[in-house]
Amino acid sequence: MLTAAVAGASGYAGGELLRLLLGHPDFQVGPVAAGGKAGQSLGQVHPQLVSLADRVFEPTSAEVLGGADVIFLALPHGESAALAAALPKASKIVDLGADFRLRDRASWEQFYDVPHAGTWVYGLPELPGARAQIKGAARIANPGCFPTAVALALSPLLVDGLIECQDIVVTAASGTSGAGRKAAEHLLASEVMGSMSAYKVGGAHQHTPEMEQSLSASAGSSVRLSFTPMLAPMSRGILASCSATAVSSANAAGIRESLVWAYANEPFVQVLPAGQWPQTASVSATNAAQLQVAFDEHAGRVIVVCAIDNLGKGAAGQALQNANIMLGIPETWGLTSDGVAP
Repeated sequence: MLTAAVAGASGYAGGELLRLLLGHPDFQVGPVAAGGKAGQSLGQVHPQLVSLADRVFEPTSAEVLGGADVIFLALPHGESAALAAALPKASKIVDLGADFRLRDRASWEQFYDVPHAGTWVYGLPELPGARAQIKGAARIANPGCFPTAVALALSPLLVDGLIECQDIVVTAASGTSGAGRKAAEHLLASEVMGSMSAYKVGGAHQHTPEMEQSLSASAGSSVRLSFTPMLAPMSRGILASCSATAVSSANAAGIRESLVWAYANEPFVQVLPAGQWPQTASVSATNAAQLQVAFDEHAGRVIVVCAIDNLGKGAAGQALQNANIMLGIPETWGLTSDGVAP
């Protein structure tokens, strides 16, 4: 058995990681670390994880975490870099935060208040050439939740040259768990339930440069997009509507075939049958992504809708998928595309 350590285990993504690790045939849960909740029992914080209820959160340190076969960092943005630098150089790490995702220092400094720490291999396995890079890496930058949905929706169309690179518009709704577990007035149930709102509009969201970075790599040229995030009255899930101008030679059949061909052998990405649209409920508690596409011939635009679980394919599920690839374990172990209903 391999040992997995989790830093930031008291948060939503950390708790989801622990749940997934408990069902993994090749991993055992090693050290579980937290910041302010160090010393508390895990059962107090994650009562749903009954089999770990008697474990105690340890302090977040390299000494506590460094002996594990793989270390997951589920820390707030800007906090992973210092811990990663203190861990043994041979440590295999998957960072769920943003610290190592961006290549461009200026883009990082525009949205974050700490120095740029460098760039690790970007862990979105379904992107062209990504698996080989992940397999050969020891340190992986797990993508953000919004960028995962957007890249899965648009990357094949950019690879195939079916949409324009400079006219991409994304509107995406997220559940409240995407903001983390820290108490905030705007995330109170009384504020969120029965209401939907936009936030960080007009290029202000920190995931914008990450989206442009991954899409530009797929396109082979610079991509520019406008992103409007929405807060939805649900605890988990992302529904992203991604729209772009189609090239003049594009047609509905070719656009759909681009997505179908790209994901034909992907265990976690499904292009739904014509007429069936993605729903966040269908992917809840899974590592799945569901896609559907339409070609608006009147407007000359392609619309791709993607649903993922922000804590699954958007965080913990994808982190485990990356760890599986990095360690040579079957990619699907510990993960599922089958959801729950109702």
